[in-house]
Amino acid sequence: MSLEGKVAFVSGSSRPHGIGRAIALALARDGADVAVSGWGHFEGAEAVAEEIKKLGRKSIAVKMDVRDAQDVQKGLAKVKAELGAVSILVNNAAQMGHFVPIYKATIEEFDNEVKICLNSAFYCIKAVWADMCQNKWGRVINISSIAGVMGGYGQASYGSSKAGLIGLAKTVAIEGAKFNITGNAVIVGVSNTDAPLTDEARERLGKRLLAQRLSEPAEIADAVAYLASEEARYMSGAVMNMMGGLDLFVV
Repeated sequence: MSLEGKVAFVSGSSRPHGIGRAIALALARDGADVAVSGWGHFEGAEAVAEEIKKLGRKSIAVKMDVRDAQDVQKGLAKVKAELGAVSILVNNAAQMGHFVPIYKATIEEFDNEVKICLNSAFYCIKAVWADMCQNKWGRVINISSIAGVMGGYGQASYGSSKAGLIGLAKTVAIEGAKFNITGNAVIVGVSNTDAPLTDEARERLGKRLLAQRLSEPAEIADAVAYLASEEARYMSGAVMNMMGGLDLFVV
């Protein structure tokens, strides 16, 4: 799979052990120039950009508050100016900031998490859509979660947002078809990242998975790289299951 000549943008790619970093590196490995973003951990995004450059690809790190539509527009304008028009968009920015039931959750907490996880994807799509349509080629890949299809205790905002990303990807597929733009979602179960999970929780979840282990970020990244490729041109409106069987009834 070659992504030579393509420009990719991966939101939320500043965590040193995160899925966003792995995706950015996988796209660069396959030949794309890749822009990455961060906010609270911007130095992490800068580090990822340096890793990409060592692979022989162009890269920049953009400090972007994905909750702010104007900041997203400004950041992606910078990407276009320095690397070219974005043709591969991976909406990975997310935050699972609290585990509280609905009756305890505040409106402010709910709104903030939805802005980070869902609104940001819409803002990014809006910012690159015209160029994708004009160039008659585009890939939009939304990183969803098992919480988006199964829900989760204390995850009203996160689960709702991740479900919304699936619907948004399908709408991209429908509206983008005549412009050779595909829209797909990847549902991640539990991955071996620096997410706030205790060792006990990781072990317990691992036993529920068919492979008896959590996924590695690189495995999720390989799936995304495929969806970004020309080989996946007929795959659109799809929901790729990367949950490792966590959604199966296993006894």
